Amino acid sequence: MAARLLWAVRRRMQPLLASSAASDGRGWLHPFSTATQRTAGEDCNSEDPPDELGPSLAERALKLKAVKLEKEVQDLTVRYQRAIADGENIRRRTQRCVEDAKIFGIQSFCKDLVEVADILEKTTECISEETEPGEQKLILEKIFRGLSLLEAKLKSVFAKHGLEKMTPIGDKYDPHEHELICHVPAGVGVQPGTVALVRQDGYKLHGRTIRLAQVEVAVESQRRL
Repeated sequence: MAARLLWAVRRRMQPLLASSAASDGRGWLHPFSTATQRTAGEDCNSEDPPDELGPSLAERALKLKAVKLEKEVQDLTVRYQRAIADGENIRRRTQRCVEDAKIFGIQSFCKDLVEVADILEKTTECISEETEPGEQKLILEKIFRGLSLLEAKLKSVFAKHGLEKMTPIGDKYDPHEHELICHVPAGVGVQPGTVALVRQDGYKLHGRTIRLAQVEVAVESQRRL
């Protein structure tokens, strides 16, 4: 505080000293003349204020900018942490959905129903061939009609859920769809390498093979196994 007071008194006295010196050398000058003010201004500008006046404007601007950048860094850090948490939650939900699809998928269900379809189809064939005259024939006919309706309903359910039976007779042998049981000699009009007979039907679920068809493949007579 004392240093600032001395500096202010010195700045006030400098114009008076300058005017006194000028009046001694070249005559008296008015203390508020232009020459006196210019000399006083030059003398004031020539001296730097003491360090106790505080930081400069540039330093204050840098501090404000640093505070602003620090706030932006904190905001970005919070947003990054939230994004990481959201990504982890999405990964967990996706994994849970995949596991549920594996557990509750209908592929195994449809595969079991295929066995039922085989039994029903074979049963209807046996009843239609082994019918006898009399009352037993009437009963068997009713059973046959019921089983036929059940088979038709089952096929309708299969079609509704995208399950279809393959009919590969005459098609070229495909190991991705057919299970080779044996080779048979190619008959008239049958091309070698094609399916001649189906032992067990194959099924597809939405275009994906879930059970291979057991087939016999036609070959030329000398290549018969």
